[in-house]
Amino acid sequence: MSKAIYKRVLLKLGGESLVAEEGDFGLDEKALKNITEEIRAAKDLGVEIAIVIGGGNILRGASLSSIGIERTTGDYMGMLATVINALALQAALEQAGIATRVQTAIEIQAVAEAYVRRKAVRHLEKGRVVIFAGGTGNPYFTTDTAASLRAMEVGADVIFKATKVDGIYSSDPRTNKDAIKYKELSYLDVLKKELKVMDSTAVSLCMDNKLPMVIFNFRQTHSIKRVLLGEKIGTTVGA
Repeated sequence: MSKAIYKRVLLKLGGESLVAEEGDFGLDEKALKNITEEIRAAKDLGVEIAIVIGGGNILRGASLSSIGIERTTGDYMGMLATVINALALQAALEQAGIATRVQTAIEIQAVAEAYVRRKAVRHLEKGRVVIFAGGTGNPYFTTDTAASLRAMEVGADVIFKATKVDGIYSSDPRTNKDAIKYKELSYLDVLKKELKVMDSTAVSLCMDNKLPMVIFNFRQTHSIKRVLLGEKIGTTVGA
């Protein structure tokens, strides 16, 4: 068997990864099954996997101001949406026999562990998938920033960001057929070009700590495994 080029990975999943391929809301059984199969393939390579999950398929805190909900309250509502997604993903993984733990940045003792870095690392060392929910636990910070923060805290070798497109483009390839795909970019390129693959705080954190990122289309079969084995798919962001 080929050997993975990374030992510990932080996978950033947006809420859209849990919906039907043409949908944008709720949870989809096929999507959950696809994620489970991708993670199983990665686990079979002996890779330790942590996941940060978004909640955009349920609600986005930043958009609730349009109905009169203040930003701070909306962001906390968004954090609760990520907990719902984390529990759904945990259920799917455990039904497939993959040991999983959910840790939340805001304490909800009845359904998940509170985030404790040393405990999270221990879970990873024991071969469990750890799902981080609740973002950073603070309003005004996205789950992208949470992904960068947790990746550094648990000592991940790389961040994998799953998206709907196969990498970073100069503009949205779904609306602009002339959009240019980048195979490799520096952190500064992403910031200067204002490429919206991750927010600027998340990119800056990765740049300061020299943590590479790989952005790819999660719905392509065995995409995680292919990246782990060193195949050049998607876009790599580094120094």
